[in-house]
Amino acid sequence: MDYYSISCIYKLMNQFFHDCFGREFAIDQIVKEITEFLRADPARHYKIIIGSDSERLATNEADFVTAIVVYRVGAGGRYFWRRLKAGKFFNIRDRIIKEVLLSLDAAKELLTILEKESANRQIEAEWDFELHPDVCENDPSKALIQEVVGIIRANNFEAKTKPESYAASNVADRHVIPYID
Repeated sequence: MDYYSISCIYKLMNQFFHDCFGREFAIDQIVKEITEFLRADPARHYKIIIGSDSERLATNEADFVTAIVVYRVGAGGRYFWRRLKAGKFFNIRDRIIKEVLLSLDAAKELLTILEKESANRQIEAEWDFELHPDVCENDPSKALIQEVVGIIRANNFEAKTKPESYAASNVADRHVIPYID
């Protein structure tokens, strides 16, 4: 990993997540919010999902947003998001791979704390953990599906692509700065 990548990850890991009301949360606070959400209705099934999206800006820099979604299946959910502006990206492949790496970093960080917290608080709710890459059979990212899903599976996570990848294509996408020429 080069200095630039380490620098971006360092900046990202020190950033706060935001909820839909604009409040800031550190990752350990998000875990507490998630565990409280799970404990509120332990009979339900939950999905904890992470997805990232990006947009190339006019300067060729990219705006990345990573979303953590906690979905109470059939009964709504919550989400948290954070932004990272990274250096110049000239092609879609590099941006999508960066999105996946940001999602993986967030997933590993969240899951490490969540598993400890879950054991300590004896959370009885069942939950699945998914990563949602922003790739689709019907757009230029089609050529990247196997590569991206392979990276995610190699890190022991389940991957869902569009149209099922709503954490990336709907939630994170909502907070990405749109391209203005």
